[in-house]
Amino acid sequence: MLDDAARIIAIDSSNMSSIADKFAGLCEEALVLGERFEIPEKVRVNPKITIVYSKPSQIIVVGMGGSAMGGDLLRSWLLDRCPIPIETCRDYHLPGYAGSGTLVVAVSYSGNTEETLNAFLEAVERGCMTISISSGGLLEELTNRLGLPYLQIPSGYPPRSAIPFLFFPLASVLMKMDVISSFDAEAIEAINTLKTLRKEIGVASATDVNPSKRLAVSLEGLVPMVCGFGQFEAVASRMKTQFNENSKTPAKFEFFPELNHNETLGWTGPKNLTGVFGVVIIRSDDEPVEIKARIEITKELVFSQGAGVVTEIWSRGSGRLARMLSVMYIGDFASIYLGVLYGVDPTSMSIIEGLKKRLGDRLKKTDEFKRRVEVLLAQSTFKPKTS
Repeated sequence: MLDDAARIIAIDSSNMSSIADKFAGLCEEALVLGERFEIPEKVRVNPKITIVYSKPSQIIVVGMGGSAMGGDLLRSWLLDRCPIPIETCRDYHLPGYAGSGTLVVAVSYSGNTEETLNAFLEAVERGCMTISISSGGLLEELTNRLGLPYLQIPSGYPPRSAIPFLFFPLASVLMKMDVISSFDAEAIEAINTLKTLRKEIGVASATDVNPSKRLAVSLEGLVPMVCGFGQFEAVASRMKTQFNENSKTPAKFEFFPELNHNETLGWTGPKNLTGVFGVVIIRSDDEPVEIKARIEITKELVFSQGAGVVTEIWSRGSGRLARMLSVMYIGDFASIYLGVLYGVDPTSMSIIEGLKKRLGDRLKKTDEFKRRVEVLLAQSTFKPKTS
């Protein structure tokens, strides 16, 4: 079935595979946007709050769903390179330590994510170094009203497909704020790796030589469980959510070495439970010896004894960014192909859209957010309504 391009296109009626095919080009575009973005020295919000944009003591990326994934990838990529903590906040509220020394980047692809909007306003109220990224929406309106730095990214993509615009500008912001050094060479190598890989995993490539199609076929009828480690922890999480959203199937992710201290014991349960999982292990030829040993022993003693299938994805390229993005790219296409095997349009998000609408109708947050901005500008103290 996956060798029938016409059938794939018929099921993938919203062209998710065509968007995935452009991944390397979107990365190049996102790099340029990040390079052109300017960060002011300071912004005076009101007489009591002046935000000074200097080298931060910690970084918080605020977002939900695909918009938060850029922060996760940033943290994994800079795992042992960034001298300050990086955290992804998926909530209405910032952690208590966030203050004037904290860089807060509010990321919402639509610009209308209520959790992100609430945390964004908290950041401003606390005097955090606040930056916003979106394709428009209320986040753009509120950020511009407050005179804060705002990066507009292209609209028209499903948020999960816009990941280049949700990752590369974050890296550029850290470089401009002297947190990390230039990453141009690593980014160029990663993009070239993706361009080469695209020919291997695209729709026109036959199943027997296409790692993404083979992975999808192996997982049909099973619950994907993606296992990563170190820099691949965020990649494993991304792959899990891609199976959720593109394949419309339950999925989970785990990571070494943590899974050897809890998840492993669950695999001593009945085969009718463990057998529903298709285990996907992310591999790389630069694995630390300790991790390599854990993967191989766990695969032999645990997963091969109980899983419906066990398969591996090997990273490509020499740099960390290339390795991360190549695995992510293989998983992205695999999730699309698995959706095709299930006969579902990978792009459809109807149940989440319905959920957001009902929440919007019930909570009516938009007016509250606008009032809070006016209060900030008027130098007052806002007290949100409690229910």
